[in-house]
Order: sequence, then structure tokens, then C-alpha cells
Amino acid sequence: MPAAALKSKPSPTQSTAKRPVLLDLPYVPVLKRPLPPGRPRQWYVTHNRRLKAMRLAIALLDSGVYMPNQARNETIRDTAEMIGVHPPSDTTCHMVRAFMRYAR
Repeated sequence: MPAAALKSKPSPTQSTAKRPVLLDLPYVPVLKRPLPPGRPRQWYVTHNRRLKAMRLAIALLDSGVYMPNQARNETIRDTAEMIGVHPPSDTTCHMVRAFMRYAR
């Protein structure tokens, strides 16, 4: 039997990383790509709002806020300041909580 067949596969919950990854900040921005041209202005506004809400939801989850009822507007705005984005509107804060609620 080949040696590769004898190796056990990691279980779904077992980490395959060689060493633990240390995070000094709960959020690192990804490389931005240009948006597709020719869409209505409202599409770009909504798209950017969703991206911002998703970034904030990820940062909140990384910082230990797991439930939407823990993420008050002040908490979300403090997280936005910590990761370096403009303070979100009430609508964006609502969207952050919705992302946290439906990501389960």
C-alpha cells in the first residue's frame, strides 16, 4: 500500500496550519479592486455600504462580539474607528447586525 494512503486526513475541526497564526489586530483590509462601470449610482452606494458592513461584522466577530444584540451602534462605531474606516450610519449599523444574524 502506498505511504500516502496510510496518512490520516485531518478531521474537519482539526487545524491544518503548521503553526498558530497570531493576530495583532482583529482586521486587515483586503486589496481593493475597481468596481464595474456602467451601473446606476444607487448600486455603487449600496455595494459600498454592504462592503463596509461586512468589514465591520468581521472585525466585531474577530474582537469577540458574536451576537447581534451585543453590537450596539456605539460598539460598531468604536470598532470602525479602531480599524480605520469612517463612522457608519444607523443604516449601516443595522446592516452589520443583519450580517451577524444571518451568518449563522
